[in-house]
Parts: sequence; structure tokens; C-alpha cells
Amino acid sequence: MLRSYVLIGFLSLIVISCGSDSTINKGSGDDDNGSNKPPEETTGDFVMGADLSYVNQILDHGGTYRDSSEVENPYKLFSEYGTDVARFRLWHDPEWTATVYEGENNPMYNDLADVTEAISRAKEHGMAINLDIHYSDTWADPSQQKIPEAWRNITSLDALKDAVYNYTRETLEHLDEQGLMPEYVQIGNETNCGLMYSNAPQNFPRLNVCDGNNWANAGELINSGIEAVRDVASNSDVDTKIILHIAQPENVSWWFDNMTTTGNVTDFDIIGFSYYTPWSKVPLEQISDHVSDFSDAFDKEVMVVEAAYPWTMDYADDYNNKFGQDALVSGYPATKEGQRDFMIDLTKEIMDGGGTGLMYWEPAWITSNMKTQWGTGSAWENNTFFDFEGNVHSGIEYMQHEYERN
Repeated sequence: MLRSYVLIGFLSLIVISCGSDSTINKGSGDDDNGSNKPPEETTGDFVMGADLSYVNQILDHGGTYRDSSEVENPYKLFSEYGTDVARFRLWHDPEWTATVYEGENNPMYNDLADVTEAISRAKEHGMAINLDIHYSDTWADPSQQKIPEAWRNITSLDALKDAVYNYTRETLEHLDEQGLMPEYVQIGNETNCGLMYSNAPQNFPRLNVCDGNNWANAGELINSGIEAVRDVASNSDVDTKIILHIAQPENVSWWFDNMTTTGNVTDFDIIGFSYYTPWSKVPLEQISDHVSDFSDAFDKEVMVVEAAYPWTMDYADDYNNKFGQDALVSGYPATKEGQRDFMIDLTKEIMDGGGTGLMYWEPAWITSNMKTQWGTGSAWENNTFFDFEGNVHSGIEYMQHEYERN
């Protein structure tokens, strides 16, 4: 996700009064039937996913999730409303997630301990896992791919490959030993220009594919991560699939063309890309063509592993919202029904193109006393599946819609 766009002007503070659209009730449609049983899933082998990386931190800092005003376990709630896969990001040593809070002995978040707990909670409620390894201590996305502090003094590509392999392998072995092996692993997050280049010292291996022909170096690093996943999965009960992830569909062909040839990266399973309307020029109705083209060109599964759409232009706190009016698509207003309808149509587009999944980014990032580097609360509360009282609303219904596969 393009989180660090906070620093480069992508944030928009939109002050518009909240609409009066209603809170979701269990079951399909908008009428309250009082049932606690969601409709049967009709998506077949199509994966419905949700990135829940902030949930533990939100719960620790005063956030509350509700269903029809009753407090609910968010992991249970997402599972009941049709989430097949919970996605969690992993940072190498994110000390800043503890130091942003006052006092001492605060826990870190999105480190291995937190992610282990989150995976355990998600699997308890029947969800599979997508582990999104950033290979950074902080956000990795198209605007920055910072080197983990522990690796900054590495000067040899071979030494860096060993570090990536060992870190990836040890992480997955730790999870597998506890019965928590992920069903999917991402080698990097939105790696449009590569990995670990933003704050690279002079003697650090060159890995920026947008600034110099460093595809071979970047490819060797990615292959080290892939090798580690394959090695652990070969001794696991879980046949883990590997995802490579690029931001925005217009960047996919260029990147995979180069990475699968000059980079020599071919042993992966899924092409993953982010689709965000403020930052992509590809219209919604052309997503199916792109998905089909990617699948045909590279003979891989294709998933949208990050997407979102606003249900309001209002805000619940003083933390500026990332999605403003520029996120809106004609015919899909910033209402709960508009969000649901956009996500239904996006899902149809992915299915029509032969894609195999859609993962919504941080649909549970409600406002709370949670802190980031840039604010307290949420910059995403107008894109969640919860109203400002924490009640799940009708936007989430797209997961249970009755889709027809071609």
C-alpha cells in the first residue's frame, strides 16, 4: 500500500457531512432479518481476502468492533462474513511501532511475535494466511524500500542473499513449528523499483531496477526468498504459494517482463497487484482485460492483493484521510452501498479475466488511540467496513454476493 504517500502529498482532508446510509445486518441485502448465519459462499475457488495487519494494535489501543451494536471478535467477524484469507505484513525490526507510544516496555507491532499471534487468531476462525514480507523495518512500497537496519552494513550481494534466505526460512520454520504455516507468502510488497534501495549506503548492493539496470541483482535476491519458502514448504503440510506484488496494473507487464527474463525469476505462483482508483489510470471496466493479459503472458495465477473504496467522505478523527474525492468513480458514490457495489463489480472484473482472488487492504483500520508515524487514529476509516461507531456495515457484503464464474 502507498502508505508513505502521506509524506509526498497524496493525503486529502475532505470535510463533508456523513451520509445517512444504514448499518449492515446479517445476511444478504439491506434488510435486518435477525439471522446470525451469513449466506453460503458462492465464489468457488476464488479467494476473498482482507488485510488485518492493524487489528491487534487497534484492539490494544481502545478500538472496538461491533455487529448490530454487539461487541464482536474481529477475526470471527471477518470469517463469518466471507473472508477466506487474512493478510498480514511482516517487518524485520519495527522498533518505531513501540516508541511512538509514551512510556516504556511497549510491544512492537507487525514484528514476528505480533504476526504470529495474529495468524493464530485468524486460523482459529478458519482463515488461510497471506504473509506479506516487506524486507524492511517499515513500510515498503513504490515510494520507499528501506533496508532493515540490521542489514545496512552488508556490502556483498551474496551476503545479502544469505540474509534474505535465512530470515525468510527462519520466519517460516517458526510458524510451521506452531502449525501456522502461511498458505501464501509475498516476497516483498509493491516492489515496483525493487527491494532495499531507498536508504542504501554507497557500498550496498545495487537493487533499484528503476535507476540502472539492476534486474539481475534484484532477481537474485527475490530468488533467495523464493528458495527459502520452497525449502520450508517441502517439509510442511501446507503447500505454500508464492506471490510477487506490484502496485497498479499499468506497471505489471513491464515489471514481470524484465524480472522473468533479465532477473531470471520464474519459480513463483501468483502475479499480485494493487488497484487503487486515486493512483491508477486503468478504468474499472478494463481490469478484466489486464488480468487476462497477465495470465496469458506469464502463465501464472493473477490476484488483486490490495484494493479499497470509500464509503464516506467524512472522517472520525483528526488524522487526515488518504482517500478523498479523487478516489471516486462515476456511478459509485461514497456511501456504504456505493462501496459494496464498486467491490462487487471489481470482483466480477477479476473473475471475468480469470483471476483467482481479491484482498481488501485494511478494512478494519477503524479510529482508536493507535499511533503511526503520522497521526493517531486512522487515515483509512472512510474505507473500512465499519461505521464510526465500530458497527460492521453493508460494504462487506460483496464477499457474499452470488457471483457467476465464466
